[in-house]
Amino acid sequence: MAIYVTSGIKGGSGRSTIAENFTIWLSRQGFDVLLVDADEQGTASDFTTWREYTLEGNVGYTLVQLVGANLRKQVETMKTKYDHIVIDTGGRDTTSQRSALIVADIALIPFQPRSHDVWTLAKLNEMLEEIQSSRLEPLTVHVFLNRADITSADNREAAEALSTQPSFSFVPHLVKNRKAYPNAASKGLAVFEMEEPDKKAVSEIEELFKYVTAHERIPATR
Repeated sequence: MAIYVTSGIKGGSGRSTIAENFTIWLSRQGFDVLLVDADEQGTASDFTTWREYTLEGNVGYTLVQLVGANLRKQVETMKTKYDHIVIDTGGRDTTSQRSALIVADIALIPFQPRSHDVWTLAKLNEMLEEIQSSRLEPLTVHVFLNRADITSADNREAAEALSTQPSFSFVPHLVKNRKAYPNAASKGLAVFEMEEPDKKAVSEIEELFKYVTAHERIPATR
């Protein structure tokens, strides 16, 4: 059992898209998955509403909305009921996000390959250091490029900056900025569930998820 959180302190990096697709991907592996919407904007909840409409009610996972300091305690009480939990947080340093980072096993942090995103590294490292000091077991942190340019030197420069950071591991699988993701989200579907899926998008996101799950480092007490 693992608790994952999509995290970060810069808006627009695509955390909800990753959380939604990852939840569905885990469900399709046969796991009972809980998706926690911890973003005040409620993006994952809106996505699930569209999914209920598209699939006529059978979304394939359980959704709850939890925000604030109580998130940690509530997730702790529910973790024995599910195979995996995915928590989607907002793009700011909030109480909800910090609670999620403390209760989670693994953090997934997407970065856009833009200078304004890379400039947040110092603040991100500071937050992660504070979180790690509050935990009994270290949090595994994976950072990767999301909404990356199809072809751009920005991808390479951002990857170089992220790969040198000591507080997290850089995932060598980027997710590019493709129309397939918003097109699928508008129907409440993952990219691999579309009637005519974008094969490149499917390959990218599945490679990311396979890497993350293959590199799980879950504490022995789980």
